[in-house]
Amino acid sequence: MSREDEKVALVTGAGTGIGKACALALSRAGFAVVLTGRRQELLEVVASDCAGRTRVVASDVSDSSSVDALFQSVKDNFGRLDVLFNNAGGGAPPKPLEDLSEADWRRVVDVNLTGTFLCTQQAFRIMKSQAPMGGRIINNGSISAHVPRPWSAPYTASKHAVTGLTKSTSLDGRPYNIVCSQIDIGNALTEMTARMGDGVPQADGGIKAEPTMDVQHVAQSVVQIAQLPLESNVQFMTIMASKMPYIGRG
Repeated sequence: MSREDEKVALVTGAGTGIGKACALALSRAGFAVVLTGRRQELLEVVASDCAGRTRVVASDVSDSSSVDALFQSVKDNFGRLDVLFNNAGGGAPPKPLEDLSEADWRRVVDVNLTGTFLCTQQAFRIMKSQAPMGGRIINNGSISAHVPRPWSAPYTASKHAVTGLTKSTSLDGRPYNIVCSQIDIGNALTEMTARMGDGVPQADGGIKAEPTMDVQHVAQSVVQIAQLPLESNVQFMTIMASKMPYIGRG
């Protein structure tokens, strides 16, 4: 593939878990990949396993100046951006809602929601000005964009809000050929979800082990969405471990 035909993808939270798997899969699919996250050393390891052109830019998506520098680097080094995967996110320590600190709340919202907004805003600015105009934004929504787990108010609220942002992004991007998808992921096996096998709190107050699925299935789905022509969009996709306790009574 010539550099004129090469498409450029930016993955946030690319150093571990879902972000890492998706960055590697996009690279294997022929994308030049920009990897970002807070820990440079983890990003470098992922970049070393990529198949094509990469660039590592350590950044904090909750900080506007850091996001500005990230997207300026994308523009300076690649000249365009075709796909943004807003994947970076995290939760607060699980505790009763009334015991949560304001700092815990703000930290989760700043990364999961404000970070997604800041990156989307910068992607719009590049995608509107490039030729051909347009691009694709994929937001990591989570099953928590639909239903909560116990003691997860900040994470659940932020992911519900990401759904609203996804819809607004899709609408506001129409005049500029910018499309936006949301992928809602349930129990993909990563470092973060390894604890599922030992048992996690359930809605009925009990503790129960939950099934997980191979994170590569998520990566394949993200690549599938990323490779669609801009005339088509997967608006919302749910991919989950088939037997996890999501469909049914809590």
